[in-house]
Amino acid sequence: MQRFLTAILLIWCLTEELAPSPVYADPPLPIIANQGIYTIEVYPQRHRMVVKAQGQVFKTYPIAVGNPSTPTPVGEYQIVFKGKDWAPYFGPRWLGLNVPWGNYGIHGTNKPYSIGQHLSHGCIRMRNHDVKELYDMIPIGTTVSIMGHLLGYPNHEPRDLAEGDVGGEVQLIQSRLKSAGYFTGNCNGKFRSDTTAALKRFQRDQGLTPNGVITSQVYFRLGLLE
Repeated sequence: MQRFLTAILLIWCLTEELAPSPVYADPPLPIIANQGIYTIEVYPQRHRMVVKAQGQVFKTYPIAVGNPSTPTPVGEYQIVFKGKDWAPYFGPRWLGLNVPWGNYGIHGTNKPYSIGQHLSHGCIRMRNHDVKELYDMIPIGTTVSIMGHLLGYPNHEPRDLAEGDVGGEVQLIQSRLKSAGYFTGNCNGKFRSDTTAALKRFQRDQGLTPNGVITSQVYFRLGLLE
């Protein structure tokens, strides 16, 4: 009986040694943490950033935002990356946003005179001591809401768009073309050949010149202008 139990124990030990170790998949990167108590609201027309804690205004900062030809992207995003000392023109801190069509973020600047103006290429500039404070306060995963109209500044005609352009306006056009059955791709805000082909089909059906350029006529026919 003792020999039998010894044999069983030996077989069990060998089985344990030969059993494959569990394989754990690497987590997706960047890792999105819970956003915690903070949210950020950006008001480009007022050159103002508002940090809220549990829904109440906690801090406000003056900022610079994109100029009319390279506007700050309107929409709701998350902070997905934080970095330090990338380059002098980014200042001492960078908080990257998950804008699908480009690299946009909140950062410092070596041009402090630009704060309070529309002078960036779409990013949100802060004074260097302000962005350091924000960097230490805000975790990855924090929601950033950039307020405004997707078609640009008030009292301005929306810009013409063509293949190669990117932005929220492109994403809006893609969404409208998709709803109308013309576009089947990903509404990612990138004006590529698939968007051009869908737009040309729409233009033909609407009796417009099928040139693949989004003009005020296209905005109007898609119900985006009155």
